[in-house]
Amino acid sequence: MRKLSMEELGRKTPGLFRDSDKFPVIIVLDNIRSMMNTGSVFRTADAFLLEGIYLCGLTATPPHREIHKTALGATESVSWRYFEKTTDAVELLKKEGYTVIALEQTTGSVSLADFRPESTKRYALVFGNEVKGVDDKVLKLCEQSIEIPQFGTKHSLNISVTAGIVVWDLHTKMRLTK
Repeated sequence: MRKLSMEELGRKTPGLFRDSDKFPVIIVLDNIRSMMNTGSVFRTADAFLLEGIYLCGLTATPPHREIHKTALGATESVSWRYFEKTTDAVELLKKEGYTVIALEQTTGSVSLADFRPESTKRYALVFGNEVKGVDDKVLKLCEQSIEIPQFGTKHSLNISVTAGIVVWDLHTKMRLTK
């Protein structure tokens, strides 16, 4: 066994990435404090060829050294927009036909294991602040809530970890239902 070279991996250039058909998911970051979390989400969005990221509220925007530290260039390939208010981003996404889902522990939330995305739909996934979660005003605009079952003493995962798990899960399930 040996590691594959960069050439063998066949990675897209940022230009090819921009011109490629995207996986129908937009990530919405609702007041994310950590620029390293933001950068990590950019890398996840790049890895799964997502449509883009909406950075909202106090979420920092590129270019910034702390974002670039974990994004490793993904800010050059992944499309992003900034919204002062997350509610404005969510309302726009709903008008554009996205199914908006909060990643939050709520009454009525669905376990990620039980969530069945439809391959014909476009999804916007809202990830909340590291301490406060998804803002209540934003939560009211979401069509549903998904949570990742957890079994330890902590009641949450890091937002970048959650984004990776959820995007991988949706990608896998939506590819299987085509």
